[in-house]
Amino acid sequence: MDRGSDKVSAREDDQRKHETQGLVRSGHSTHAEEWKDPEPAGEDQPDADLVPDGTLVGGTPEGMEPTDVEGRSELASYLGKDCYPMVRAQVIDLVMDRNAPDRIVDLVRGLPSDREFTNVNDIWTALGGNVETART
Repeated sequence: MDRGSDKVSAREDDQRKHETQGLVRSGHSTHAEEWKDPEPAGEDQPDADLVPDGTLVGGTPEGMEPTDVEGRSELASYLGKDCYPMVRAQVIDLVMDRNAPDRIVDLVRGLPSDREFTNVNDIWTALGGNVETART
């Protein structure tokens, strides 16, 4: 039998599921006491969210477009961070082994074959994407 956690008893798992069920279904706080609610972001903190029309608000680093953020993030999700350094053939094999969509496989096939990549930023810039500019 598969349980949600093996750190607590089955009864405790059921109790935790019951306590969070309202939050999961309703999308808002279920606490009767206001002090139990998590605090919202401070006035000086930007709200970063992905709105339905696809514009990334407050989460786009300087020097990048929202499409760069999303593209690099998707690419990184198939590459991971423990496989570097790699060359083009290794990158292609890795994304194929991890069942990346065809658009990602086709994208990495466009990498130059004469260089070694030390991180996802190297790969993303070789593909023509933008990365963050250095902060001053």
